[in-house]
Amino acid sequence: MKAASPLKDYSFVRGVCHIGWMSDEATIRKELGYAQRIHLNSTRIWLPMDRYKAAPDEFVKKLKTYVRIAHEMGFGVMPILWNGNGLNPDILKESYREEAEAYVRNIVGALKDEPGLFIWDIMNEPTCNDYHNLAPNEEERKVRRKEIFDFVRRNCQLVRQLDSKNAITVGTTLAFNLEEASPDLVDVLSFHDYSTTLAGMERSYEAAQKVAEKYRKPLLNSETGCMGRANPYDLAIQTCEKHGAGWYLFELMISGYWSDIHGIFYADGTVRDPSIVAAAMGCFRNRDVSTMVKERPNKEGHAQQAVRQVEEALKEETTAFRHRKASTDRILEAAEFCANLLESAQMLPMHDLPTAQIAAWRKQPAAERDEQAIRRFAYDLAQKLKQCCQLF
Repeated sequence: MKAASPLKDYSFVRGVCHIGWMSDEATIRKELGYAQRIHLNSTRIWLPMDRYKAAPDEFVKKLKTYVRIAHEMGFGVMPILWNGNGLNPDILKESYREEAEAYVRNIVGALKDEPGLFIWDIMNEPTCNDYHNLAPNEEERKVRRKEIFDFVRRNCQLVRQLDSKNAITVGTTLAFNLEEASPDLVDVLSFHDYSTTLAGMERSYEAAQKVAEKYRKPLLNSETGCMGRANPYDLAIQTCEKHGAGWYLFELMISGYWSDIHGIFYADGTVRDPSIVAAAMGCFRNRDVSTMVKERPNKEGHAQQAVRQVEEALKEETTAFRHRKASTDRILEAAEFCANLLESAQMLPMHDLPTAQIAAWRKQPAAERDEQAIRRFAYDLAQKLKQCCQLF
């Protein structure tokens, strides 16, 4: 994907943040391959200043390699020049201006003619940092806020001076920050939304659209989706599309610090939540109770069969001189029958998949398995299936 110049509409953007862009080439291709599977077309990447300072030439080379691989694989890249998260206030000082400008000139000069460059993000979340949020009082917070947005404005102007053809934006923390983020200078208004309810999402879009109409600029939601903030990926994407806004999910890979509340793919290409993948491809959960059709796993009697299999597998033949039980393999087979019915009919929480536990036991040598735990597990699954299907 490539935009030769700023566009009037960015609703076609189906992007993802990609923290791991500095990996080796094989890993980059593998991870972008996962993004290809679900028809994404853009990535948004952070440029860590400490890595740049340690080896500027190597950093720029790696950055160009990533952008070229991304372009080859069908992705336009949004590099983030400055990161407001964990902002070092030293970069705002006059004494740092020469070094800051040299960095921007180096990065922009390296990428401005690359066909894989899509949009410049001047700064990610300018006010989402302790320097701003932990100011000693409100008056000082206003001073620091102005200082930050003055820095943003200078950098918007500098990038425009260095690159007259590619679009620029500022990824604001909230839609309500757009007025401060040089809306007159940017080509695209972009905000982040991690609202905890649908009503909150709607308020964000309403605020963003007012600024967009005022400045006659297109909109992007350049960061959204977080299970730890009650911001389900599928609902976030569906709301973006309802409002005709392009989007970037945070984040492509399930790894690192954010792995327990963010991410789509594991390193092996599996996913933890298929609803994210479905939503990215335009398929959403039915949340209309008037049209919803509930699954009936016993429609053809299979739930009854599954329960009977577990009951048979758990039977113990006992006499005065003999005690015989089914193997754990047989018990796991019966348990899987129940688990597959329960999972496919969405009758269990997907947080702890029974089929995953079954797979883990099967990987163990039979002699090392916890037989009592397996028996209890199979029994509980059968009871759950009986309860869900109202079997007697």
